[in-house]
Amino acid sequence: MGKDKSKDSFLKGALILGIAGVAVKIIGAFFRIPLGNIIGSTGMGYYQSAYPVYTLFLTLATAGFPTAVAKLVSEKIAIGDDKGAHKVFTVSSRVLFFTGIVSFCIFFFGAEWIVTVFIKNPEAIYSMKAIAPALIIVPLMSAYRGYFQGQKDMTQIAVSQVVEQLFRVVLGLGLAYALMKASGPEFGAAGAISGAAIGSFASILYLIFAYLRTAKDRKAKIAKSKGFEEEGVSKIIKSLLVVAIPITIGASVMPLVNMVDNGIVIRRLMVAGFTHSEANSMFGQLTGMAMPIINLPSVITTALSMSLVPSISQAYAVGDRDKARKDTLNAVKVTLLIVLPCAFGMASLAVPIMKLLYPTQPESIGIILFTLTPCVIFLGLIQTLTGILQGMGKPMIPVIALVIGMAFKIIISYTLTAVPSINVLGSALGTVTAYTVAALINIYCVKKYMGVKFSIRDFIIKPLVTVISMFVAVKIVYMLVSSVTGNSISTIISIAAGAFVYAVVLLGIGGITKEEILTMPKGSKIYSLLKKLRLVK
Repeated sequence: MGKDKSKDSFLKGALILGIAGVAVKIIGAFFRIPLGNIIGSTGMGYYQSAYPVYTLFLTLATAGFPTAVAKLVSEKIAIGDDKGAHKVFTVSSRVLFFTGIVSFCIFFFGAEWIVTVFIKNPEAIYSMKAIAPALIIVPLMSAYRGYFQGQKDMTQIAVSQVVEQLFRVVLGLGLAYALMKASGPEFGAAGAISGAAIGSFASILYLIFAYLRTAKDRKAKIAKSKGFEEEGVSKIIKSLLVVAIPITIGASVMPLVNMVDNGIVIRRLMVAGFTHSEANSMFGQLTGMAMPIINLPSVITTALSMSLVPSISQAYAVGDRDKARKDTLNAVKVTLLIVLPCAFGMASLAVPIMKLLYPTQPESIGIILFTLTPCVIFLGLIQTLTGILQGMGKPMIPVIALVIGMAFKIIISYTLTAVPSINVLGSALGTVTAYTVAALINIYCVKKYMGVKFSIRDFIIKPLVTVISMFVAVKIVYMLVSSVTGNSISTIISIAAGAFVYAVVLLGIGGITKEEILTMPKGSKIYSLLKKLRLVK
């Protein structure tokens, strides 16, 4: 029974975080799309100049700590040491609050140097200073989230994420609109980006409320927690750092490269003959409009990765390699079922999608999205495989893979972006190459160290047959419908048709088995429904 319960817990946690993640991404899409239309590509250029720098600072201050806190808290709770678990939380919250203040001071007071010397986009300073206060709040917030994760209370994390995003979107858009109208795109971008700080403040208030609400129960458990040696603050900090540092290094790679990309892309576009204004606008189209759409599917694979770490770790701890291999195969299969249709669907409708979302932008923005679509597949695989490798106790492999991939990105971005006919697509091709290289290294290492084999028929042939069928169907439907109606309706109908064809072909060729359906949350109900519809045997 214990095994089943663990499995249910793993799937339930992934489902809760996945649903919240989807909700957050949908709300985020309602932020990015109108934001692009409110402040334009020029404003998005300022926004995207500041945001990657903020992300890097935030990553350095917090990245590995939620996982580290969750790991230590769950270990203490497992042996009945609730007092020790709570001390881990109190120590980590103080450490993270301190790192947040230090990060804020460096970021806020160094903003002018960063935007003038490094990024070469001086007007982005207003956005830099507007988002700076979030660096004080978010690290502390990550301590609370890590504590709830360690207790397997994913609901509080999920709610806090939705609260954060709601406040960010509503107030961010409101401020963007007001300031854009009053003072122009540089202040409009600052108003929009300040929503991140407001959202994090709302989220931490919710988490503190959730923490205080359980105070009575927590005190009772701590009172019963006797007979355990109390660890010193320095020992707890050391234990946190042992887990957090490798994860932080890995999480820092991408924001660091994005920050370098900030400096490379605009400069190299100007070398190619574009003005600073044109280069900033193209950079905004790439990073502020196309990349957020590419990142949408990753919300599911991120939730899957978070749930995989304890699942694989537990299997390795008890020596159950068969379960670890089975979890690995299922996770990679589910990842492909998610990312392949998303990538091929985006590729088939790249121009219509961007025309639907950003009607005032040039058609070339659709070409940027099309170029980036392979990232959907490889980024999803990277996230899932990273969770597997961390669970195996090999957290440095994904870090090394990403570093190698990002080295390719910098070289390709620097070289190709300066070619006038390629321009900003050079950066997009660099990103595609980086994710491809990193994913292939991770796949090789999982196969080598896990001893798992991926069936060519089940993992390549069947998925490709399914998505190619969908791709062709979407193209035909769009061509037929667009001849009698506008782009918006044609795009929506084509997406719906693509989803239908994908599901029918997937089930028709046996791309997903009965056992795999039953392992999903509510799998038995899904299988019963499909059986009634005669889509499965």
